[in-house]
Amino acid sequence: MIVSRKPSFFSFFKLGEFLFFPSFCKLCAAFLDKPGEKVICRTCWEELRPAAFSGCLRCGRFYAGSESPPLCPNCLASPGYLTIHRSCGRYEGKLKDIILLFKYKRMKILGRDLAAFIHRGLDHEKDLWRGIDAVIPVPLHPRKKRERGYNQAKVLAAELARLRGFKLLDGPLAKIRNTPSQASLEANKRQDNVRGVYRTVSEKDLKGKVVLLVDDVFTTGATLGECSRVLKRAGAKEIRAVTVAQA
Repeated sequence: MIVSRKPSFFSFFKLGEFLFFPSFCKLCAAFLDKPGEKVICRTCWEELRPAAFSGCLRCGRFYAGSESPPLCPNCLASPGYLTIHRSCGRYEGKLKDIILLFKYKRMKILGRDLAAFIHRGLDHEKDLWRGIDAVIPVPLHPRKKRERGYNQAKVLAAELARLRGFKLLDGPLAKIRNTPSQASLEANKRQDNVRGVYRTVSEKDLKGKVVLLVDDVFTTGATLGECSRVLKRAGAKEIRAVTVAQA
């Protein structure tokens, strides 16, 4: 006797996933057969480790060795408006590959797990999280946002705010000039590239607030520094920042 079996809901669910997402890990080519796996396999995610922090206590710039002064020469010479920044990992290996897929290949869904990586990896940084009033993503110019399909910093900020129970503010900060990508410029030209390109839209949401800026990659700190300057002049009490990785 032949017994017919109706397809299970899980089978239909997995079929739907395969129609909309790659069936193989974009990093190691392993078959994505575990529940919840999309684009990147669970094994590759589990291989990511937060970088052991040895760096400037203010700007968060990683030092090469374990012995380091509390503040880097840049922060000693010019503290700026950012009070504390931390990156979760180094911009290399699989973490770099995942960020590139997320940022340039329209793999928006990766933002959820990258935000979870920040949430877990920097959970011990109590001074970073204490007393946050609002989370603000580093904005994209509207033209660049249309090209990419979304602002990757906003995706990270929204999920991180949800995970930590903070308020997300997406409106107070805007980018008013479409400048070349920071990654395409030499380090000594990045500060000039971002000067004057951000402005505040709604200052009432910023007055007296402790805000957390969120971006994907920290390189020279020019972008976070300029955003912090604008937010501080608009009345923010304190500006902190997190990034997924540091180049």
